[in-house]
Amino acid sequence: MLVKNWMTTSVITIKADDSMEHAIKLLKQHDIRMLPVMDKGKIVGIVTDRDIKRASASDATSLEIHELHYLISKIKVKEIMSKDPITVPMDYTVEETAEVLLKHKISGMPVVDLYGQMVGIITKSDLFRILISLTGAGKRGIQFGVEVEDRPGSIKEITDTIRTYGGRLVSVLTSYDMAPAGFRRVYIRMYGIDRFKIHELQESIAQKANLLYMVDHKDKGRET
Repeated sequence: MLVKNWMTTSVITIKADDSMEHAIKLLKQHDIRMLPVMDKGKIVGIVTDRDIKRASASDATSLEIHELHYLISKIKVKEIMSKDPITVPMDYTVEETAEVLLKHKISGMPVVDLYGQMVGIITKSDLFRILISLTGAGKRGIQFGVEVEDRPGSIKEITDTIRTYGGRLVSVLTSYDMAPAGFRRVYIRMYGIDRFKIHELQESIAQKANLLYMVDHKDKGRET
């Protein structure tokens, strides 16, 4: 999955010479936390709600409210923005993008094309949306977490068992994190299974793998 397919393309931007007051209004008006700063069509920085809070706090110590408002109207965005912003190429995968956000401890960043021109923006909220899509959370259904041997065919044995009970797979995710050596964890979401056969399915899966948990999103049932 590439970032260009999940980024926000309608990006709210601000000019380097605009006031901090204008930046505050844009953030509140559009309910966003960051603004790419543009100068002559090029991205030159990023201003976030954190930048604004930092600038406001440092200047508010000994000022009256009306003086603070005046100061905010005079401070330029270019004075408080983060220069040389971190960007991500539009052909990066969402996993690579998540790693960049995590490494730099930022909530979002501009997406650029081959020529360095901004074509969108990607944020943590977008990554949450991707996670929901990948896991099929919107499909509800039943979810199993299992631990299987790390060998060819081990996952197929589980999915074949699910199909035997009439289950239709929505998503299958695997991970080695938190699994002991020689094993991997598998997270399966499915639907179409007769509710009266769920317990029987659990027992069948437990014969082939270590059952970590079961969540029935329709009936709100949970077993861990």
